[in-house]
Amino acid sequence: QVQLVESGGGLVQAGGSLRLSCAASGRTSSNYAVGWFRRAPGKEREFVGGINVNGWNGGTTWYGDSVKGRATISRDNAKSAVYLQVNSLKPEDTAVYYCAVSNTRWSRRMDEYAYWGQGTQVTVSS
Repeated sequence: QVQLVESGGGLVQAGGSLRLSCAASGRTSSNYAVGWFRRAPGKEREFVGGINVNGWNGGTTWYGDSVKGRATISRDNAKSAVYLQVNSLKPEDTAVYYCAVSNTRWSRRMDEYAYWGQGTQVTVSS
């Protein structure tokens, strides 16, 4: 079982930046990925980005089109934490942001992520 807790959400002005944290605890596999997803009001949950946490390609990242070029995902294995930084925030970035754990590397599919956090709200004002 893996527990995930997101933090760092809040109210930000358009053009600003935000750094979200995802703290993991519990038993993770030897090779896993952490993904970030978001759900905007009235929309389906969408993939934001992911990072392979360990193994030979640990640290490699991939991103969804909506944040590509504006987002950076990083990890701190010593703290069992993964971070999502998004720059040049837009009102359309307003959403609840979730982190999740998958045993599938480079995954973009929600059904491949077995464990999810409760989410953190990000609101971008214009």
